[in-house]
Amino acid sequence: MASGSYVWGIDIGKCALKALRCRVSTEPKKLEAVACEYIEYPMILTQPEADPIELVQSALDQLISRHDLKGDKVAVSVPGNLGLSKFIKLPPIEAKKIPDIVKYEARQQIPFPLEQVVWRWQRLAGGMEESGFVLDAEVALFAMKREQVFKALAPLAQAGIHVDVLQLAPIALANMAMFDQLPDPKTQDPDQPAPSLALVSVGVDSTDLVVTNGRRIWQRSIPSGGSNFTKALVQGMKLTFTRAENLKRNAVKAEDPKAVFKMMKPVFNEFASELQRSLNYFTGTDRTATIGKVLLLGNATKLRGLTDFVGQQLQLDVQRLDKFNGLEGASVLSNPAFREHQLAFGTAYGLALQAANVADISANLLPDEIVRERIIESKKPWAVGALVGLLAAALINFFGMFAAWTAYAPDLYAAAFGKADAVKQQSAAATAAIGQVRERQAAAIAQQQWLAKVQNQRFEALDMVRAVQTLLPRDEPGVVPENPADRQELHIDRMDCQFSPDLAVWFGDLKQQWAETHIAEDAAAEQKGAQPPEGADKPADGEQPAVTPDAPASEAAAGGETAGGDTKTAVTGPTGPGWIIELRGHHFHNEPRHKPLEGAQFLRSTLVKNLMDRNRKVTVSAGPLAGQQVSVSELGLGFPIIVVSSRIKSVRIPVANLSGGSSRPAGGMPGGMPMRPGTEPTQPLEPQDLSLKRYDFVLQLCWQPRPAGQAPPPSAAPAAAE
Repeated sequence: MASGSYVWGIDIGKCALKALRCRVSTEPKKLEAVACEYIEYPMILTQPEADPIELVQSALDQLISRHDLKGDKVAVSVPGNLGLSKFIKLPPIEAKKIPDIVKYEARQQIPFPLEQVVWRWQRLAGGMEESGFVLDAEVALFAMKREQVFKALAPLAQAGIHVDVLQLAPIALANMAMFDQLPDPKTQDPDQPAPSLALVSVGVDSTDLVVTNGRRIWQRSIPSGGSNFTKALVQGMKLTFTRAENLKRNAVKAEDPKAVFKMMKPVFNEFASELQRSLNYFTGTDRTATIGKVLLLGNATKLRGLTDFVGQQLQLDVQRLDKFNGLEGASVLSNPAFREHQLAFGTAYGLALQAANVADISANLLPDEIVRERIIESKKPWAVGALVGLLAAALINFFGMFAAWTAYAPDLYAAAFGKADAVKQQSAAATAAIGQVRERQAAAIAQQQWLAKVQNQRFEALDMVRAVQTLLPRDEPGVVPENPADRQELHIDRMDCQFSPDLAVWFGDLKQQWAETHIAEDAAAEQKGAQPPEGADKPADGEQPAVTPDAPASEAAAGGETAGGDTKTAVTGPTGPGWIIELRGHHFHNEPRHKPLEGAQFLRSTLVKNLMDRNRKVTVSAGPLAGQQVSVSELGLGFPIIVVSSRIKSVRIPVANLSGGSSRPAGGMPGGMPMRPGTEPTQPLEPQDLSLKRYDFVLQLCWQPRPAGQAPPPSAAPAAAE
């Protein structure tokens, strides 16, 4: 059993794990907090796709990785709907007979055989005892099925956490209220009890209602919680559960807050009505009780307007419990995580109080066998000493037997040794068979896990194609030039993809083209604006020299240096499996007025530049990230390389020519351009050729799709390109 001065209160909720480490303060009626943790799960435990055991285990692993719980006393809570809480008022009875009558009441109140449950009872404050008789006594009865108890303790045992106290969450809240918010029950007048305090702890799927004045306790679990608001948004606004949860938490910042609150209004009404019915039932069963104040707990109560709405419906003083009067410790109280989620730490605070032995209710649902094991474990040093003594005696006996064994005859035991060897061989064969079965089992599990991940890859190819489409250059809407040669366009004729088990092989074969693609871009930038000298040779009309750089530039690219001698950063290409995407296309942006942005340079300054821009964002239109803005590198696209670069050649494209009336020549628009669609021709349609300069290219890039939310691996290639 833990014997340290520090205690832990751990509340394992359905949305997050809350933990509070405390110790008893030197000040009376105070508890000092020394550490806290709020570990939110990636998804709510009640979602269909969630694995509660794995999520809780991961949160516990994070907790023990940040804090050493060894030697501290640990108290853990379980939801109130998993247990039974009964508060029984006893008739006048002898004090020594209270255990017998409580056991009788337990058999009547608990709907299971007592052997199948863990149950505890405790006499509450109040009542009076005279001459061995107890008057107006009240006892609290708590029970929980044994299988539920061990199921709740399993993840903590697997994480190596020794639990000392197991308590129902509503009872932990009652302990917190009586210690932190109410006066000492011993100082109250039994004839004029103080007004009762109602605690409303809103969870994910249920709400715990606890009403107490320090002398009496009443508890009920309401089947309505924060997820009801989320489900209302899912049904009303046709959203996914994750997006609806995010919208609920940021309802005020939504595009249309009124529409959001309108969808949640029925849940507001249902929640307030259920609270009203529960409080009316309590005041109806106890005519002397009055509700003085209602305190709301849980992160769900941060919802704007919920406190005021409940107060108007109940006609009571309703507040959020935003301050713990009996909790001190500046390091924790000023912690941003604690301040942001303070409403969710009420249960953990109550558990820490019980672990520190300062709570009014001390009933513990930890099974007796576990308590016995802990006691035995504490006695282990004595057991180790006894074992050492036995070992010493065994050694003395061994040496005596050894002296006799050295005189044995080997021939007498040959048959026994042969049988032992045969058994050993059989054992080795059985062990090998088990190993094969385990290998097949591991392969089957790996296949199942792979199949489970396939569904997340359904939209990866679609996102990649749409991302490439987004990165293509285009003119602004409404200002598209009539001449196709002046348009900011790349025409993609064909798009192919091929899987490669190792992209390093592909990149190694194209290192020269990579250097030419990106070093030539720098060379073109230096030559921008420079005019050829008069009398210099020019290419014939309709032809353009190949884009391949001159010999010195190529040699510098291959050796890692530019033509001017400046050393380039060594490029580390992609590694591992991935896809090679090949784009075959052309463009007509090659007129003399377009220089230097013509041919391959126009391709570099548009599509290649966009693919190398790490900050360039594209919109994902399908899959888990639908509607979100992600960067090109987050999609796994990169390392564009111009593989084939053709010469610029003149082509003639037949187009239809519409003559537009007396104000236009019979041939159509000036410059031989076709007329705008919708113009009524005055002469018959005549075919006419449009003269353009065409450049063809083949561009390859790599694509390594990654799961949603996974950061891209570091690579030196984008940095070198920048």
